Amino acid sequence: MNWPHLHIALNHLPVFGVLFLLLLLITALLRKSAELTRVTLWAWVALTTVTIPIGFTGDRAFEDLMQDPAVEAQWVKPHEDAADQAVTAVFVLGVLAAVSLLLSRRGRPAPRWIVFTLLAGSLLAFLLLARTANLGGQIRHPEVRPAAGSPSKK
Repeated sequence: MNWPHLHIALNHLPVFGVLFLLLLLITALLRKSAELTRVTLWAWVALTTVTIPIGFTGDRAFEDLMQDPAVEAQWVKPHEDAADQAVTAVFVLGVLAAVSLLLSRRGRPAPRWIVFTLLAGSLLAFLLLARTANLGGQIRHPEVRPAAGSPSKK
């Protein structure tokens, strides 16, 4: 297994993890379950702690990819910029979840404003991660590139 392979394999975790946590948080809110909300907050902290190191596999993957003459560097930069935004979003939400856990010690409920901010942020983070994954796919798969053949400017 090389770095690009490892990068692709591991980066499915944040994309699907955020989607799963978004759905879990919605379920917790609909059921008005403080316990499920706490589980979701702990899962957010855990996902954040693995997402940040996973993001660093991209640096090694980039080094390997630049050795391949078939890879056009112009497709890597938009993916890298999108990844920075997505990882930042996950980090901010993980910190927010940790703060909520600290504030909800000793049986107190998690602050509602944090929970709803986490809900909205989870949707945003999922969209940013999905965009990052799509841009990453364009590096090696010309069939998913925009019709005009130029890198996405988003």
